[in-house]
Amino acid sequence: MKVETREKLYEGKAKIVYATNQPGVIIQYFKDDKGVVNNRMSATLFERLERAGVPTHYLGTLSDREMLCRKLEIIKIETIVRNLVAGSLAKRTGLEEGTPIKEPIVELYYKSDPLGDPMLNDDHVRMLKLAVPAELAWIRRTALRINGVLRPHLLRRGLLLVDFKLEFGRSGKKLYLGDEISPDTCRLWDRTTREKLDKDRFRRDLGGVEEAYQEVYRRLVAAASGTA
Repeated sequence: MKVETREKLYEGKAKIVYATNQPGVIIQYFKDDKGVVNNRMSATLFERLERAGVPTHYLGTLSDREMLCRKLEIIKIETIVRNLVAGSLAKRTGLEEGTPIKEPIVELYYKSDPLGDPMLNDDHVRMLKLAVPAELAWIRRTALRINGVLRPHLLRRGLLLVDFKLEFGRSGKKLYLGDEISPDTCRLWDRTTREKLDKDRFRRDLGGVEEAYQEVYRRLVAAASGTA
């Protein structure tokens, strides 16, 4: 059956989610000027994770900006994995940005724009009934597993995976990785120069945002497809 776009389910700053004529299937549309890079990079990394046995919502790429996905009930926890000190972790700890973290850190944040996505601990998750203990244990374990797959994969392409955000969701009784994995959701530095190649170029008014995203695309997507 051909997939047909139906009504809009959600629209955020960077993506629109549409229902389709197939039950349990949605289309994720990447809409801004970096959308093509974010869509293609996410697809490449989701495919890599699927090969490693990590369940994701990714079902296929429809176009430069459209991704076919399994519909999930998103768990309202943003999971951050950190390999190097950067951003808020540097501010909270006083450690110098770029300090290596011997054992990767997993942090949890409440996915709530009105509250500013505050940090959570396991007790808060239980109090807010965001996830049961078995789900939270799976999320932590899977986040570290994803890090174990992506960190060396990116390093081979000259990219340091400093930290990254993950979102998970439910489909029936199973949990899946959802959302996207892109320079919008990862801190990526050049392995040699430590130049920032992610959304921090925008956050910190460094300029060259589009060029940085294109460089990540070149290393991860174009090079893999032989079009670089």
